[in-house]
Amino acid sequence: MRLIFLYGLPGTGKLTVARELSTLTGYRLFHNHLVVDLLLSVFDFGSEPFVELREEIWLSVFDRTARSGLPGIIFTFAPESTVRPQFVQNAVHAISSADGSVDFVELTCSMPELKRRIGSASRQQHGKLTSVALFEQLHAAGNFNSPSMPRAGLSIDTATCTPTEAATEIVLVLGLPVTPGSGQQPGDSSAN
Repeated sequence: MRLIFLYGLPGTGKLTVARELSTLTGYRLFHNHLVVDLLLSVFDFGSEPFVELREEIWLSVFDRTARSGLPGIIFTFAPESTVRPQFVQNAVHAISSADGSVDFVELTCSMPELKRRIGSASRQQHGKLTSVALFEQLHAAGNFNSPSMPRAGLSIDTATCTPTEAATEIVLVLGLPVTPGSGQQPGDSSAN
C-alpha cells in the first residue's frame, strides 16, 4: 500500500490536486479536514483533546488502510504548530509496519498567488483558513514551520500548472498506476 502524502501551506491546492490524483489513480482521498471538521464540532482547534484525537484518528486510518489491501490512499496535510512533532514519523511507521510505503509530495506557489487563493469560496466549504490577515499573522509567527517535513520526493509549483497537470506529474514521477476509464494516460497531451 502506498500513502501519497501531499503537503504544503494553506492555499497551495492540496485538496484540488488530490481530487485529480484520486480520479487518475483510483486511490481513495483522505483529506485532513475530514477529521479536523469532525473534531471542531466538539473541541476548540488546538486544544489538547482536539490535537490528541486528530492524530489518533489520522494514524488509525493509516494503520487500517495499510492492512486493508487497498493499493493506496492520498492524504493532504498542512504542517502547522498544533501538530505534534512525532506525527509524521508515526504516520510513516503506521504504513511501513504493514510493508507499505510513503511518498511525500510538496505543493508550493508564490505568496501573492497563495494569498489570492486563501479567500476563495471553495475553501469555506471545509472550514479552512480564509483570512489573509490571519494567514499573514500565523505565517509571520512561524506557525507553519512545524512539524518539520521529510524531504519531498517531488515538489510542484501549483501556480505554474493546472491541478490535472500537477496530478499527472505526480503519477509520472512516482510511477503510480492509472485507473482505466480515468480518461487520462500519463504523458497524454490532453493533460499537459
